[in-house]
Amino acid sequence: MKVEYVEIERYESKQINEILFGLQEVEGIKVLQLETAAGAAITSDLYTEKDGYVVRNPARIDQANPSIELGPEFKKVGDFLKRFKSIPSIIELDSLKVSGDMWFGSSVVLKGKLVTAAKSEDKLEIPDKVVIQNKEVHDAGDI
Repeated sequence: MKVEYVEIERYESKQINEILFGLQEVEGIKVLQLETAAGAAITSDLYTEKDGYVVRNPARIDQANPSIELGPEFKKVGDFLKRFKSIPSIIELDSLKVSGDMWFGSSVVLKGKLVTAAKSEDKLEIPDKVVIQNKEVHDAGDI
């Protein structure tokens, strides 16, 4: 699938020089893909395309973006991308804090306020097609 990118804003930062975006379809859902010049891609369902414009997804009631804090395991782009089979739906997410050896299945839906923290030396996998809402997840029994 061809995705065209357009520079939308330039940031003065050591980590991000420019942000590019493109529209694509993932599992039948139109999503906005944000990408830095370095090649890091993050796909989100917070925004969509309407009449050629990028707009807030009307399914998101809260106008504020969710707060997302990722641990050092997600720092490198390659590490980030390999931990997600697909980027979770975050339309109804308020906040997310992820730490430890966390892995996300495909078609995962995250809602409300979530903390996911794998215990030391443990790998914690969120299964495909799971909806997690207003929880603290520390082991498979919490899912």
